[in-house]
Amino acid sequence: MDFSEFPILDFDPDRDAIISPPKKEFPDGFPERAVICYFREVIEKVAREHQAKKLASISSEGGEHPIYEIELKGERLAFFFPGVGAPLAAGLMDEVIAMGARAFIGCGSCGALDKSIAVGHLLVPTAAIRGEGTSYHYLPPAREVLADADAVRAIETTLRGRGVAYELTKTWTTDAFYRETPGKVRKYRAEGCLAVEMEAAAFMAVARFRGVRFGMLLYGGDLVQAEGWDHRDWHSRTEIRENLFWLAADACVNLNPCPNGEHHA
Repeated sequence: MDFSEFPILDFDPDRDAIISPPKKEFPDGFPERAVICYFREVIEKVAREHQAKKLASISSEGGEHPIYEIELKGERLAFFFPGVGAPLAAGLMDEVIAMGARAFIGCGSCGALDKSIAVGHLLVPTAAIRGEGTSYHYLPPAREVLADADAVRAIETTLRGRGVAYELTKTWTTDAFYRETPGKVRKYRAEGCLAVEMEAAAFMAVARFRGVRFGMLLYGGDLVQAEGWDHRDWHSRTEIRENLFWLAADACVNLNPCPNGEHHA
């Protein structure tokens, strides 16, 4: 193995890790489609109001992460909260893949890198700049990772069908929200990023490594500009968050899952 000077670049393609996501058997199988939702209050509301079935629960030191199932348009759909930050979120996604999910749509909020992105305006990442660390353990070093093209198309089809305005964009994924410096904001904005968040690059990398589909739907939250930061009361937009879940769910049930191990562009 050729180790570089920087450990984060020491990608090892060996698929046999010492610890792998545990395989679990489900009497009726596991849904092939899953929504990764960052809004706990929405998950709890959907589970309660739609009599969701609790399929499993993944434990972490941060608590329990229940995985629920509902039926939508005649399709089984799982949904869960992945935790904040790329390492935990990618690990939980990897475990849900091991359970049997083959197509994912994520929904969450992001920092807007341009003031033209209003609070609640929707962004669909086509690629993520890999400013976090987790993706480098799933893919060889590269500046960015692409979203699955079919997943992006499924999201666009849903949004156009509902008459919802959106922008296609790159997103900047970072591990350190207290290190979003003016220089970096200017740099990544110039590269075409309208959003900054903490997990997209890792999700995309896990999906490509495991041969499943992943796309993401974000709403503009706080404003992160070189000139300063504006909270914009982004986290209190209850209606936006619930609507985003259902848009992601609709896109997910319209997304054809990859067969296990299929690699895709």
